[in-house]
Amino acid sequence: MNEFQNGVNNKFSKVKVPKPGKHFKRALAGVAGVVVIGILATDATYQIQEQEQAVLTTFGVPKAVTDTGLHFKIPFIQKVEKVNTTIQGFPIGYDMQSNATVEQEGLMITSDYNFIDVDFFVEYRIADPVKYLYSAREPENILKNISQSCIRTVIASYNVDDVLTTGKSEIQGKIKEMILKSLEEQDIGIQLVNITIQDSEPPTQDVMKAFKAVETAKQGKETAVNNANKYRNEKLPEAEAQADQIIQDAEAQKQVRINEAEAEVARFNAMYEEYVKNPTVTKLRMFYETMEDVLPEMKIVIDNGDGTQKVLPLDSFTGESTGEETVDAQQPETGAEPENAQSQTTDAAVQGGE
Repeated sequence: MNEFQNGVNNKFSKVKVPKPGKHFKRALAGVAGVVVIGILATDATYQIQEQEQAVLTTFGVPKAVTDTGLHFKIPFIQKVEKVNTTIQGFPIGYDMQSNATVEQEGLMITSDYNFIDVDFFVEYRIADPVKYLYSAREPENILKNISQSCIRTVIASYNVDDVLTTGKSEIQGKIKEMILKSLEEQDIGIQLVNITIQDSEPPTQDVMKAFKAVETAKQGKETAVNNANKYRNEKLPEAEAQADQIIQDAEAQKQVRINEAEAEVARFNAMYEEYVKNPTVTKLRMFYETMEDVLPEMKIVIDNGDGTQKVLPLDSFTGESTGEETVDAQQPETGAEPENAQSQTTDAAVQGGE
């Protein structure tokens, strides 16, 4: 028995068993090769579905791929980014998941200064994947901002009754037209499909109270402005009339002064002409007129020796009578010469005046 076991042991001891390390390395290399081939095969192809489009970028240069099916690309050099071309949408004025109102989006002011809460839903699709991916950052947010701006502009041109009832279709059409025009200018690769009013209703009571407070303040301002304008319109004509009256009075006073000055000049000129003709008589008449002004009740009596002659008042130098002239004197005897008597009387008066 022992001999048999020894023989078996000797026989198996001569058999050579290969080292396990070589087989493991070969298996590992084979697995790695299969993995690399699988990765290369996977990265070299891409699939485009019915509702998709792709953008193939080679060294930073994008190219749109619109055909569906299997496509090939160069691994590690070309990159593919897919976009969904189905109709998508987002709400304005409410949250789709919780259906809660978003007041900062849906609360708007109408043309008759009323608040209204309007909910919209915007539908769009990606028309140009290259522009969508590379023309702007977050193009959906750009579309949403454009939509909100156009909505507020159009709502502000309608009264609250039209927004709540009969004007919804017309409002939707105008908003859509404005959004399409803005998207054409922005050129971000998005096409507007439709925009609809989901709901429109008056705002909450708190908002209404705040709005009424603002309206009351606005009406108070308008009332104050109107009262101020009314007061101005009442007082301005009065002030203008007073100014015109003052100007007219000044012009009239000026004309009076001018006329008085011209009359004084004319009187002086007339007096001077008389003085040139007969200085002595002129002095005498000036003396009489002056005395008459100073002592209006004074009687001037001239005695020429033959009788008494009263002369009061005298004619002015301008030819106008200063009053009634009366002569009460005893006529000289027949044969007396009046001229000599008058001359003597005049000389006596002048001497007395001097």
